[in-house]
Amino acid sequence: MTRQRGKPQSKRQLRVGEELRHALAAVLARGDLRDPELRDLSITVTEVRASPDLRNATVYVLPLGGAKTPADTEAMVGALRRAGPYLRGQIAREVVLRFTPALSFEADTSFDRADRIDSLLRAATSHETAPAEDLPEDGDGT
Repeated sequence: MTRQRGKPQSKRQLRVGEELRHALAAVLARGDLRDPELRDLSITVTEVRASPDLRNATVYVLPLGGAKTPADTEAMVGALRRAGPYLRGQIAREVVLRFTPALSFEADTSFDRADRIDSLLRAATSHETAPAEDLPEDGDGT
């Protein structure tokens, strides 16, 4: 996942992104999608990032409760990309904007990265507090 680096989002971008997130979550919660891959899924919309001109928006999603495999997440993202024009039309009915942004969907990996960082920090602190005889030797006798 590559999120925009550098210049922070404006207040308007943040506000529009949040409105789009709520509208998209409501549309997905209704479950009136034709795609069988999406019909039985519960999808979490974690974030929507609007472009500076508000014509495009990147939607970060996760399966509710996490995915069993990365392939499940990719299949869900692919199905959402196929349903993108329909979802854009549904959002246009709910959110009043001059232009309804084109939606691009990405899997949100921020929770996986946070878990990885947490496990690394826990491992580092457990090595610091372990007695010296429990630590592995470096092999050079020190």
